[in-house]
Amino acid sequence: MPGRASTDRSRGLGQHFLGSQQLAARLVADAGVQRGDRVVDFGAGTGVLTTALAGKAASVLAIEVDPALADRLAARFADTPNVVVLRADVRAVPLPSTPYRVVANPPFGRTAAILHRLLDHPEGGLVRADLVMQWQVARHRVQVQGGPPGDLLGATWAPWWHFTRGRRLPASSFNPRPSVDAGVLTITRHTPPLLEAREFERYQAFVRAEFERRSGAPQTEVKQWIEHFRRRP
Repeated sequence: MPGRASTDRSRGLGQHFLGSQQLAARLVADAGVQRGDRVVDFGAGTGVLTTALAGKAASVLAIEVDPALADRLAARFADTPNVVVLRADVRAVPLPSTPYRVVANPPFGRTAAILHRLLDHPEGGLVRADLVMQWQVARHRVQVQGGPPGDLLGATWAPWWHFTRGRRLPASSFNPRPSVDAGVLTITRHTPPLLEAREFERYQAFVRAEFERRSGAPQTEVKQWIEHFRRRP
């Protein structure tokens, strides 16, 4: 169990550790992790999810910024050859350029930063991410792709990524207990993508300018967004 200082830091970041190894195993099974997969565990915390991943994946990179938790993880997995523990900030750590997956229960306070870290770089190797986050955040991210993208991020990410909502996790599933339920957001790469990865920054700027010009989200399908973008000189 984490010490009081680590628990206090974790609360400040919105980190809520999975309450049981059985739940971690269910999340890994839901994600469909296979023996050949390389998996990144953002915000590995106490290592409950890392343990479940280690039993299924070819390799696991467990990333934890808290020094006390990172030290405990390193000791816990010192004799587990397919697990590497890295003390680092998930917002800045280099990510693989070759195919990899993310299965993680990151701090709720880092959700937006992690989504940007993963999805603003479609040239990277991410194939799929299964992320635990606040239920309403996961629900919103799926809803805005149900028709014409309903927000700026939905329109920006749509050419490369598809979002689905997975298992709902009651607040009682975590320690410390959050004030709201959580859920799993699953993100998969479009194959093939609707735009080349090298177009991301130009397309992002185009979408932002259109949202500002039209004072909000225009009711435009993703394919129409892309057609408008391609017609630009």
